Amino acid sequence: MNYTREEKLALISELITLANTDKKLEAAEIQFIKAIAATIQIDEVDVEKLVEKPVPSKVIKSESERITQFHRLVLVMNIDQRTSVDEIVTLKNFGLKMGLPAPAIDAVLQQMGNYENKVIPPQILIDIFKKHYN
Repeated sequence: MNYTREEKLALISELITLANTDKKLEAAEIQFIKAIAATIQIDEVDVEKLVEKPVPSKVIKSESERITQFHRLVLVMNIDQRTSVDEIVTLKNFGLKMGLPAPAIDAVLQQMGNYENKVIPPQILIDIFKKHYN
C-alpha cells in the first residue's frame, strides 16, 4: 500500500477520532494507534500532533485498503472493551464515507460479539465484504 504522507496522516486521524468519540483517549488506544502509525511510517511525534489537531479524511481508492482501514477502526473501537452507541455511529459513518456497503458494516458489527475481545479475524471480515459485494 503506497500511501502519500497526507493519506497516512488522514488514516491515523480517523483512528484517533474514533478512539476519542467518548471524549477519553485511553493509554491502550493511543498505544495501539502509535503501533499502527509505525507500520505506515508515521512517528509518535506526528501521532501526538494529530491527537491535538486531526486532519480531514481522504478518499482511499483501493477497496482492499478501505476494508483494511475499516478493520483498523473496528479494532480501535474495541480496545477498551466498551462500545458506545456514539462509537458505532462514528464507525458506520466512516465506513459509509469510504463507500463500504451498509449491510456489510452491520454484519461486521453483529459478528464482532462472536469473537474473543470482539476481535473479528481479518479473513472473516473479508468474507463478509465479499458476500455483500456479490
